[in-house]
Amino acid sequence: MKKTTLINSELSYAIATLGHMQTLVVADAGLPIPPETERIDLALTKGVPGAVETLKVILEEMQIEKIILAEEVKAHNPQFLNAVKKLLPGVPMEFETHTTFKSLTSDARAVVRTGEFSPYANVILVAGVVF
Repeated sequence: MKKTTLINSELSYAIATLGHMQTLVVADAGLPIPPETERIDLALTKGVPGAVETLKVILEEMQIEKIILAEEVKAHNPQFLNAVKKLLPGVPMEFETHTTFKSLTSDARAVVRTGEFSPYANVILVAGVVF
């Protein structure tokens, strides 16, 4: 049995197979996921697990080079934005329109669907390297 925090086998595999600059998306329950993109569905019920809770676990396993968020998060979900900034101090942050953000998910290694029920609680994690 794994000793590290992350025990979900699909998510662990997705992170383990990421290369430099490939992406993994942490998504709220409503983000549309392109049919060609792998879906790792963690959602159980409204709010479980939350996006921030899921992000914390992923950060235990994944090296992040930069993140991408929807521009709309600034006005519509500043609590989520502040939580992300707190979890990833010093990590470069880019903002795209929500429409562009959604189009970027089609290039992701996987989209991790959470039970998050707050608007624009989505983040694209760009893989870094540990060396």
